Amino acid sequence: MQIRVGYKLVYDCPQSTPMILMLNIHFTRVSDIVIPDHLITRPSLPITAFRDGFGNWCSRIVAPPGLTQISTDAVVNDAGVPDACVPAAQQHPVQSLPEETLVFLLGSRYCETDLLSETAWSLFGNAPTGWGRVQSICDFVHRHITFGYEHARATKTALQVYHERRGVCRDFTHLAIAFCRCLNIPARYCTGYLSDIGLPPPYAPMDFAAWFEVYLGGAWHTFDVRNNAPRTGRILIGRGRDAADVAISNTFGPNTLKSFEVWTDEVRGGTVPLGSASMATLADTAH
Repeated sequence: MQIRVGYKLVYDCPQSTPMILMLNIHFTRVSDIVIPDHLITRPSLPITAFRDGFGNWCSRIVAPPGLTQISTDAVVNDAGVPDACVPAAQQHPVQSLPEETLVFLLGSRYCETDLLSETAWSLFGNAPTGWGRVQSICDFVHRHITFGYEHARATKTALQVYHERRGVCRDFTHLAIAFCRCLNIPARYCTGYLSDIGLPPPYAPMDFAAWFEVYLGGAWHTFDVRNNAPRTGRILIGRGRDAADVAISNTFGPNTLKSFEVWTDEVRGGTVPLGSASMATLADTAH
């Protein structure tokens, strides 16, 4: 299948404001891109690009005073199959893990492993190791947290989510990641596009989504604790330790996000549909 993805962001800056943007489809999906996701600015601005320490594509601009629109509209090939389930995937002893996975065992800005370790072992220490333990974590977090955009807060950590019991997809993801790391399972944060393909209406407002990957059985596997079910049409933008590493924008000066739209739709019959756009809160989308 083909999926149309894109966004339109409008910032209002009182002065020239440098920005780092992480809005491009991840390099692992480059061969699937049919119509490129070129970043377009209005007014037209110089853009420089680089890869960060996790391999994510990033762009740098300096937004002028006033309104700046940042947008893209792309089409991507997708296999059209749900996330893979591999119940036989086993956990590795820490001493046997590849070196590149070790950073994803450590605490990070939003995932306080030191403060959640005792809780994690009391909740999941008797769960089957490997895939079964990760699924037990997802089941618990999915039940424990109430979803709502009104609960979004850009500074909320996994420990706070655990106690407050409400949040948005990034909060579900941070808590699940923290529990996995406490139990010696490498876990990394992911953000990208996630469609409603294969689901019955009514559809939730579209937004960038958060999920996570764990290292089991010699490979990275996708888990979506917010939805807690395999989904179709997941298109990665960035990976990191937590949301701080994959913010869609880092701005270095005062600004207001005036509007925010995201779309991701299946292309049917060779016709590219109009985007399913929606407003979302800054606290949720800016990670």
